[in-house]
Amino acid sequence: MNSTTTVTAGVQSGKIAKTIGYYAGFIALGLASASLGPTLLRLSEHTHTALNQISYLFITRSLGYLIGSSLLGRLFDRLPGHRLMVFALIVLASMLALVPVVPVLWLMIVVMLLMGMAEGNLDVGTNTLLVWVHQPNIAPYMNALHFFFGLGAFLSPMIIAQAVLASGDIYWAYWALALLFIPILLTLLFQPSPPIKSETHVDQAGKVKPLLIVIISLLFFLYVGAEVGYGDWIYTYAARLNLADETMAAYLTSMFWGALTFGRLLSIPIGMWAKPRDILLVDLVGCLVSVGVILAFPTSSPVLWAGSFAIGVFMAAIFASLLNFAERRMSITGKVTGYFFIGSSSGGMLLPWLIGQLFEPLGPSSTMWVILIDILVAMLVFVGLVVYTEKHAK
Repeated sequence: MNSTTTVTAGVQSGKIAKTIGYYAGFIALGLASASLGPTLLRLSEHTHTALNQISYLFITRSLGYLIGSSLLGRLFDRLPGHRLMVFALIVLASMLALVPVVPVLWLMIVVMLLMGMAEGNLDVGTNTLLVWVHQPNIAPYMNALHFFFGLGAFLSPMIIAQAVLASGDIYWAYWALALLFIPILLTLLFQPSPPIKSETHVDQAGKVKPLLIVIISLLFFLYVGAEVGYGDWIYTYAARLNLADETMAAYLTSMFWGALTFGRLLSIPIGMWAKPRDILLVDLVGCLVSVGVILAFPTSSPVLWAGSFAIGVFMAAIFASLLNFAERRMSITGKVTGYFFIGSSSGGMLLPWLIGQLFEPLGPSSTMWVILIDILVAMLVFVGLVVYTEKHAK
């Protein structure tokens, strides 16, 4: 084996090790992100607050996510990325361990704010570093990355359900999630970070008009609002309509995230031959139809289970496909990714909060109506985006 072959093998090995670390980080992100919904009723009891008050945790956590993605996310253009990711994982694990022992709402708000900041920083950094490592052949790796988020989100409600069954409360549910972060952060702790990609290295063809960033950020806002809103409220929706008991509602939540994970696994080979534009159109239409069917049969538990599975599958590839769509039209730096995540974190902040404000006065069905309208607007915005980009491409 000559020296050139040895160097090439070493580079490839380094890419694989880094990619494994990023995938592990996204499992952690999924574990944390899906933990709030199945424990919402218990946290309401712990802090002695009503549902419309406890729903402020969604907006606070997403506000932290907004700070973490927009301000702290820019640090990846200046500092070693793996150190930042390890620090975010440590903060996230620490906050998870504190959640079940916090007795008052205002202190829980502080914990959720810090959790959101760590999640936003980790999310921006992982997506950005993966692009730097694998560009320009990013599509299958990006789809796989978001598959691992779905895997973590699928496992989280199942871990919570088993912990509640075994202990009668949510203490060990959160502590078990926090302990799982230890082997995950070790996958990145001793690895060198990829070289920082500066905006000064971008040629003229890679520059982008601000309007394009705004439109894509709006789509992230609408999509993440729908995903987080559904994932966080489907437990309470099913329980309040007596479509599932406490344990089965947790499994329903897990099934939704499991469908998302399954869809992202399917999207890996699909993303290698299908255009992001076509994937996004099919997925948005599928989500719209699935939510509509649930609204058409509001008292049917089988329809809710089938509809939740379908929504998860159709939502699966939207986030990664949007990033792939953007990557083909601009250079992805930590700053640009941060703008996208301002949109996504704002959607994750406002839509679940809005559902919480409407849930009791208008009834549980308001959950599905908010999500339906959100997806319909997303589809209209996406059609406008396609028309805009194709016009300028010509």
